[in-house]
Amino acid sequence: MLNNIQGKVVVITGASSGLGEAAAKNLADMGAVVVLGARRAERIERLVEEIQAKGGKGLAVATDVTKRNQVKKLVDSAVAHFGKVDVIINNAGVMPLSPMDRLNLDEWDLMVDVNIKGVLNGIAAVLPYMKEQKSGQIINTSSVAGHKLFGGSAVYSATKFAVRALSEGLRMEVKPYNIRTTIISPGAVKTELLEHISEEDIQQANKTYVGSVGLSPETFANLVAFAISQPEDVDINEILFRPTSQEL
Repeated sequence: MLNNIQGKVVVITGASSGLGEAAAKNLADMGAVVVLGARRAERIERLVEEIQAKGGKGLAVATDVTKRNQVKKLVDSAVAHFGKVDVIINNAGVMPLSPMDRLNLDEWDLMVDVNIKGVLNGIAAVLPYMKEQKSGQIINTSSVAGHKLFGGSAVYSATKFAVRALSEGLRMEVKPYNIRTTIISPGAVKTELLEHISEEDIQQANKTYVGSVGLSPETFANLVAFAISQPEDVDINEILFRPTSQEL
């Protein structure tokens, strides 16, 4: 697995915790150069220091994925410092679950802005570079909620269904440029996402469930590495994974 990861420049959004942090650490351990974006600058700066202390290479760039210019700056910084961008992991996401009749409209807007527009901003930032170099891989984080719905997930699921649709359309369009596309859809994983839920009853129900069956973020990190590590003529288009005990 190491041979097709070592030396690759990998941009990761939502890298300050959870899935993004785990992927950054794992890929850096395997020899990738990681360029980390997140709003919490101090966290990604500390993560880069940790990676560098172990002999790895990394760069932290404060990034709000809802701001197109900030995502472009993240990718441009990767190219300016390391000469290329091989992979982007559009991982930043929020999950303030709630029934629609509670009318949490600001949370609906936030999910659309981060989960859909944030992915589009990442795609827009890397496509010119990847088209020119005739190589690259775009990995978008969806969810089991992008395959099916559950209580309180209507808007969140809509955003994650959209990520899958965008990713499939992108896959079809970038074939002339030798660009690979991958959707990774996690099931229950123990991350900070549940802290975004403002409705106490919904939050508690999800914390109880994920606390009992949830996987570690390292599971996601391992599957990201699997997708990247494949030979360049192999395009892993979608990975859907759950805890063995998850029924949903």
